[in-house]
Amino acid sequence: MSDIAARVGVSQALVSLVFRNQPGASPDTRRRVFQAAEELGYRPDTAAQLLRRTRSRQLGVLFTMRQPHDVGVVEALYPAARKHGYTLVLNAMVDTRDERQAMDELLGLRCEAIITIGTTFERHHLATDVGRPSVVEINPLIRAAGTDVVRTAERNGMRQAVDHLVAQGHRAIAHIDGGAMPGAEERRRGYRAAMRHHGLAGHIRIHPGDYTEESGARAARDLLARPELPTAVIAGNDRCAHGLLGTFLRAGVHVPDDVSIVGYDDSRLAQLSFIDLTSVRQDAAEAAEVAVRAAAERLDEGRTADRDIVLDPTLVVRGSTGPARTRSTPDGDLLR
Repeated sequence: MSDIAARVGVSQALVSLVFRNQPGASPDTRRRVFQAAEELGYRPDTAAQLLRRTRSRQLGVLFTMRQPHDVGVVEALYPAARKHGYTLVLNAMVDTRDERQAMDELLGLRCEAIITIGTTFERHHLATDVGRPSVVEINPLIRAAGTDVVRTAERNGMRQAVDHLVAQGHRAIAHIDGGAMPGAEERRRGYRAAMRHHGLAGHIRIHPGDYTEESGARAARDLLARPELPTAVIAGNDRCAHGLLGTFLRAGVHVPDDVSIVGYDDSRLAQLSFIDLTSVRQDAAEAAEVAVRAAAERLDEGRTADRDIVLDPTLVVRGSTGPARTRSTPDGDLLR
């Protein structure tokens, strides 16, 4: 900073004010200070700054890189954190590290709160492990005691998908579930409830799967081996729908003329023009905003009560769904 001060012709204290975004310097001085810093290759020592602070104002983010929706949430966390005056420290969950190790790394970097995204731990005690009140879980598999949760109204999302297909004349609507993945159980329940609501209990068909393309391909091969295809399939997520769609197309099954397909998440994959997938949209930006806000309420406002924040999804209709195909019975009646 002394080098910058000498180049600009101001005091080192004034340079410090500029870098800390404090009042006391004119716009022209600020411009010249930043220009000099760029010319000299100056970079603030973030680690040293953290050591001087009473608070780090850092949020740790624990996530996987397997699901497109989760990656979308991570991207949306950056502007949300900046809006509330925080920065992010990311730590990806991989098979070679356990949960405690990942948490310890974030705490070692002085993260004041932890945000988890789509974690699949069957048993964890985040609040106890972290030793701090502020832990926010986005779409967890199981909620840990003493944490805030941001989750999607999964049953509502499945109801919208079934309602849309029924309105298109579909009755034989199958579901490829997400197995033990986060949200999968509620999506199964939502599918069953919506089918029963429309008087279609006899058409309920749930095929085992998970949130991968391969599970969609397996389900498609199983459906193709049966005497009659359903007229519509609701996949556990967009990746599963992608595997289903590709396998059907290679087998000569036309989407949506022969089978309509609905995904879940409305990830970037669904929005690709050559996929054009109808999908239940989870708003990544909204999830990120409310998660950061929940952490800030704990840290800045002293809130202690746990919160359960439920976000409503929205069905986005694209080209993978259409009217149900018709077929004739031996008596000449038309069935859907």
